[in-house]
Amino acid sequence: MITRFAPSPTGPLHLGHAYSAILAHDMAKAAGGVFLLRIEDIDQSRARPEWEAQIYDDLHWLGLSWATPVMRQSERLPVYQTALHTLWDQGLLYPCNCTRRDIQQAAAAPQEGALQYGPDGVIYPGTCRDKPRPDVMGDMALRLDMRRAAATVAWTEDSTPDKKQVFGPEAFVQTIGDVVLARRNMGTSYHLSVVLDDAAQKISHVIRGADLADSTPIHVLLQKLLNLPTPIYHHHKLIRDDAGKRLAKRDDARAISKYRDEGATPNDIRRMVGLPAV
Repeated sequence: MITRFAPSPTGPLHLGHAYSAILAHDMAKAAGGVFLLRIEDIDQSRARPEWEAQIYDDLHWLGLSWATPVMRQSERLPVYQTALHTLWDQGLLYPCNCTRRDIQQAAAAPQEGALQYGPDGVIYPGTCRDKPRPDVMGDMALRLDMRRAAATVAWTEDSTPDKKQVFGPEAFVQTIGDVVLARRNMGTSYHLSVVLDDAAQKISHVIRGADLADSTPIHVLLQKLLNLPTPIYHHHKLIRDDAGKRLAKRDDARAISKYRDEGATPNDIRRMVGLPAV
């Protein structure tokens, strides 16, 4: 078993991160496997070296260890570009210059204001899909033409009773839409990079929060389009505050470093998120 924890260095790790990292670490170690760390820093406008350093510090304090060297997405842009060119040459990508406001207005028009949402927010209405494509793929926002790309896919989900889910072409088009695979001035997107990185690190089990479960069909589809293996997915519970709200990086009061400063121990953190002490 090979698992991973893949945080972005854009803020402090909180209890939700601790739960995900410890769970992935403990599952790998219990199976005699390997736990890996990956720094997802493709958004260089928000990534900060001090937050990356804090990630290492917090995880070490929690008692976690990982194989080195640590993979950093900012060092893998040529890999992402190669995959984009493959999909472009297959006619599966098209450029899009729509703003978020453009998308909301176009998507609302047919439904008289009832916006349809998918894993990436408002489902893209296809405004740029049938426009002439340039001959060369440049530095532009690129969307996956889901009508061309979608096929029935299945994957193993070990956090559900039936261990299997099937997602057909109509579901891809209607509930996900043409997702962005490359953002301008970034050269990739979360969906593309996470798929390529999991394959490069030979991740066998993806341990991540239930909030990312809706993105899994996208990732399985990309794996099939790029001839990559599909790992086993386990989507765990989310750690919430007293009001039931999912924790986010803006919730500094729940930051691991603040608990440390207040005298908490790593086992205290484990108990807070419902994991056994060691």
